[in-house]
Amino acid sequence: MKYLPEMDSIRTHTIPQWYNDCKFGIFIHWGIYSVPAWAYPSGQLGTIPFDERWFAYNPYAEWYCNTVRAGFGPAYEHHVKTYGADFDYESFADMWKAEKWEPGQWADLFKKSGAQYVIPTSKHHDGFCLWNTKYSDYNSYLRGPKRDIIKELGDAVRAVGIRYGVYYSGMLNWHITRNAMMSDYEVHHPNNITNAYADLAYNQMMEIVDNFQPSVLWNDLDWPLKGLDDLPYLFAHYYNSVPEGVVNDRWHDVWHDYTTKEYHRGEKFLNQKWECCRGMGLSFGYNQVETEQEHYLAPNDLITLLIDTVAFNGNLLINIGPKADGTIPPEQESRLLHLGKWLETNGEAIYSTRPFSTQKIESENGTTIYFTQNDSAVYAIIARPASGDSTILLPHSVLSCGKHRILENHNLHLADGPEGTLIQLSNIPSDSVPVVIKFFKEGGEG
Repeated sequence: MKYLPEMDSIRTHTIPQWYNDCKFGIFIHWGIYSVPAWAYPSGQLGTIPFDERWFAYNPYAEWYCNTVRAGFGPAYEHHVKTYGADFDYESFADMWKAEKWEPGQWADLFKKSGAQYVIPTSKHHDGFCLWNTKYSDYNSYLRGPKRDIIKELGDAVRAVGIRYGVYYSGMLNWHITRNAMMSDYEVHHPNNITNAYADLAYNQMMEIVDNFQPSVLWNDLDWPLKGLDDLPYLFAHYYNSVPEGVVNDRWHDVWHDYTTKEYHRGEKFLNQKWECCRGMGLSFGYNQVETEQEHYLAPNDLITLLIDTVAFNGNLLINIGPKADGTIPPEQESRLLHLGKWLETNGEAIYSTRPFSTQKIESENGTTIYFTQNDSAVYAIIARPASGDSTILLPHSVLSCGKHRILENHNLHLADGPEGTLIQLSNIPSDSVPVVIKFFKEGGEG
């Protein structure tokens, strides 16, 4: 990429306070891949080898088009058995009706969950667009649902006071690279270094900025090599249109406001803002093969994931994968409501906080205590407290005991010991949610 003076101005952009404060957002993977809704649940990204075989055993249902193109493996066998070897993936576009979709109901659920921002996929790797784009007829306004999904959802989400971002897959478009298979993932694939493809990605991303003014511009995987010199103009236009907007880090290292961690791929950074994204199970798109017991995060584990992310300076972008008809699976909805109920009482330990000098400690009985802080208090968050009666030591070297209160009604008592504060818990149920103790800083209220 050659030097462009626009980058000097872009580098002065700083992360707005809202993104540092919000902590929790919802990702949405919904598209024509929601019709077959099938992937082999091989494991979490980052725990299985990322090689050619991975593409045929891909646990992501939203990759169904490419996984079937592998020509072998469980998804291919399922496709042949269910639809036939000659059934073209793009025929799912006319089978996707979204007949039960009510964007207002989604927005109400997101509000109850405590989410502060929402990011739907406007175009995933399969190339099917979920808005009325003038650059492609392969979209949900002309086919399938016959609706501008990105616009309708944005209107509903913003109506309940939640910020709205947009995801776009800039590097891949299997609608164009119809004969490509696994090698299409590579950034240097010939189809991804043409001027025509780079222009399409640029024009659609500019259209998204102009049509929706997204609070987050979330690009996936990478950017076409022929279009790298276009990115400074895209970023400049975006920040001029949305001064408090943010962009992620999947732009060939040209620029980012924050970094991303997907399942087990990526890093936590205390000195740099980052975001954890993952599904509630192993897939982002709805996968009918996954079961709640085998593959989904337990409800309290979802809360702990949020706590762990926030304690280390991250935001959690948890994904939902709606069914083709527009309904959110009950096992996903119940987890959002469970998290939202916990945040109603304990949200001050999450929202608008910053990392503490110690992020977490492990007690002798295996219980983890996380820490967050704001200007007036430090929060000790006991994740997965042991059931029954137990005592946890909070060393003075980590946090001296002072004025405190417990944010929710728990059987909990604090006492001073020679080495630190003893947190005594009694009659804790086996399914207890994380417990939060608020320690007031000097001069804070008691």
